[in-house]
Amino acid sequence: MPNSIPELILPNGAKIFYKNREEVEFLYDEMPLYFKNGIKLYEGATVFDVGANIGLFTLYASKFCNNNVNIYAFEPVSEIFKILQCNVQRLSSEKIQIFPYGLSHSPRIVNFTYYPNCTGWSTLYPDDSQYQRNLIKKVALNNLKEAPAFICWLRWIPPFVGAFILDLKINKAFQATQVTCQVRTLSEIIREQNIEQIDLLKIDVERSELDVLLGIAAQDWHKIKQVVLEVHDLDGRVQKVKDLLMQHGLNKITIEQQSFLKGHEYFNVYALR
Repeated sequence: MPNSIPELILPNGAKIFYKNREEVEFLYDEMPLYFKNGIKLYEGATVFDVGANIGLFTLYASKFCNNNVNIYAFEPVSEIFKILQCNVQRLSSEKIQIFPYGLSHSPRIVNFTYYPNCTGWSTLYPDDSQYQRNLIKKVALNNLKEAPAFICWLRWIPPFVGAFILDLKINKAFQATQVTCQVRTLSEIIREQNIEQIDLLKIDVERSELDVLLGIAAQDWHKIKQVVLEVHDLDGRVQKVKDLLMQHGLNKITIEQQSFLKGHEYFNVYALR
């Protein structure tokens, strides 16, 4: 394994290569959120992890199913993909396949905005406007009691100091670089890999979620049994996603927003047949 990539031990005892420690700790605490509102995963299932990042969900799902689950994980940013690759290689599982590209509505080469200090925000549709930065700070300060561990401590210090620290964190998170990435469609992968059924489709792609769904051909929708995705509610996107899922038979739908995100665009959508 490469010596240049740091490692940490997760609360479940597993070792993982990572990019940003605070980010890993936050995302690890989020993992149980994928398995609620009727979403279930069994040994032998097939999972698509779209927006795999460094592989936390892939590793969590594999351990959840005693390493007996078929996972197809997609990560378009090469620097993140290398860490995903290291984490998956450690498992030595033939049931996990990783792909160095993203999924979208059509196959093409795209310019991606990569945030090295907050890799989970990396996106095809960046918004680093001052409005967005101020909104993130406002939401964080308004919901500090419910916030993740790495910022909830700010509630114990004077508000003006907390606001200053948040400004520093947000500006650091938004330091970006442009990278070229490949995207393909989900139906292309279904055909290439001869996928007969997707038991769980997990999508976390920072404003590209509708693009991923639009890359599913009509004849493939029936193969998808459960969907969990993060949706950015821009221009009524939550309703658009709900309508699309229901149109294709995923008619048991739950929409939630985490308490510490109240006032922002992030929602979680759970859909089952």
